[in-house]
Amino acid sequence: MTRPIATFDDLRDAITAYRLPRVLIASLELNLFTAIGTETWTIPDLARAMNVSERGLAILCRNVAMAGLLKKKGETYRNSRLGATALNAQHPAYRGDYLRLITSHWNDWGRLLESVKTGLPLDHDEPDDPDYRRQFTWAMHHRTLERAPKIAAQINLRGVRTLLDLGGGPGTYAMAFLAKNPQLRATVCDRPAALEVAKEIAATHKAGARLFYQPLDLLTEAIPGAYDVIWYSNVLHIYSSQDNQVVFRRALAALNPGGRLLIQDAFLHDKDGLFPKEASLFAVSMLLFTERGNTYSAAETKAWLTDAGFERIKIVKMKKGTEDWEDGILGARSPAIRGGTRARRTESAKSSRPRSLR
Repeated sequence: MTRPIATFDDLRDAITAYRLPRVLIASLELNLFTAIGTETWTIPDLARAMNVSERGLAILCRNVAMAGLLKKKGETYRNSRLGATALNAQHPAYRGDYLRLITSHWNDWGRLLESVKTGLPLDHDEPDDPDYRRQFTWAMHHRTLERAPKIAAQINLRGVRTLLDLGGGPGTYAMAFLAKNPQLRATVCDRPAALEVAKEIAATHKAGARLFYQPLDLLTEAIPGAYDVIWYSNVLHIYSSQDNQVVFRRALAALNPGGRLLIQDAFLHDKDGLFPKEASLFAVSMLLFTERGNTYSAAETKAWLTDAGFERIKIVKMKKGTEDWEDGILGARSPAIRGGTRARRTESAKSSRPRSLR
């Protein structure tokens, strides 16, 4: 719902908008699109094959067809193109890890009240599981698989030799930049479990030979090496404002003079910090799943960058329909100085130690 809620009917419509999402999640939980595959089915035959009731399946399929994910002709159903590919576990384009992630969020969002009361993420007392981290990294690859090349095609990296994908997970964006820029060498930096996925993905691409890997804890370790560009995509929202300022100082220290930091995230753009809607709602996900995460305004992020020592900070415009988030990329420059670079790096590393979080 995009308009403000002003009447009781508006409230009812906003709350009952859960109905179609629940239908779609049920269809994924049943592996409906995999069961249908490339064939055309009647409801009785499909119900027998899936071991479910005819009545329940008929009502479910009618609504999935209404949403456009199934095609209905007379008494038969078949998959839409999307259903037969990205939603079908038998197809190479299947986005299974991402589908499992967003499906699991239904129950997680049902526990929102817990996090509102405590200010803590769900299951905050459970240690990070490497298997979950691996699945999550694959899910992030599936999420950005089509988006990354569209973004990479619009960012001019002419003359850039080295790029760091900071907190880059599966390295999907790094691979997109490498594919677009044959002169480029890139490094993806993240947790070891995420980097294992990045290595598997890179092994399937010719440009993967130009991708390197750096395990790192962004909040406790300086960034080794020197880079022309640092790409910081969908990481800002994981951390607190203080944490991000630590990362910005570390990033500045790792950039060559005149180098660029490109931040892609769910920025809020209005003066009251309410819109865009998706950026505001995404903060709820951060409450549910992170210790200190949030979504931030472009204005406050620019202020943090200025304090860290960056210059020429501005929104990098993308074509509508290709963005990950609305006006969701901020660009900033390292000062184009030659003298004192080593001293600046040393001082930045000192100032970004945890004691500075005050």
